[in-house]
Amino acid sequence: MKYLLITLMWAGYCILHSFLISIRFTNLMARLLKNYYAFYRIFFVSFSIVLLIPLISYTAQLDNEVIITYGLPLNIIRYVLISGSLLMFFWAFFFDYDSLSFFSIRQILNFGKIKKANPSEEIKKNGLLGIIRHPMYLALIIYLWCQTFRMSDIIVNIVLTIYIIIGTKLEEKKLVLEFGDAYIKYQQEVPMLIPSIKMKVK
Repeated sequence: MKYLLITLMWAGYCILHSFLISIRFTNLMARLLKNYYAFYRIFFVSFSIVLLIPLISYTAQLDNEVIITYGLPLNIIRYVLISGSLLMFFWAFFFDYDSLSFFSIRQILNFGKIKKANPSEEIKKNGLLGIIRHPMYLALIIYLWCQTFRMSDIIVNIVLTIYIIIGTKLEEKKLVLEFGDAYIKYQQEVPMLIPSIKMKVK
């Protein structure tokens, strides 16, 4: 019963998280808030983090029985993967993505300003984004599965992995609407979540 509760709790969080950032809801907020929509992102991020903290704590209280332990060889591999995933995540966050926009700082700084730009010029294809379109999501999946010790970890990881994949596809639709053909071309050039090596033949 407790595992069903954990599943429902995390699935509910994912559904709410997805709804608050969905195209329909954000368009509604943009119409209602008008220029003040620049502040919506910081509300969304803050609300998501605040809601996540008690959810993690409550899940840990429901199930603290360790069912998976790692021996020396697996532990070394696990720590290598954890280190690599964290490096990938923070490298993408600070160097490949606009971290100021993520926390809505840039939107607030540009509050009231009108900015026009060519969408194709705003698609970054350097660094990790030239290898994979969503390096932070891949890093998160790797990190999650390297932190598996309890049955609840398996359940949460399954729910979050499914959500990340579905959420990535939904985000792709938003990006196509935002950038148009420029992003469709980017989709054709760079894989979404699994890096691939393409041999160029001259």
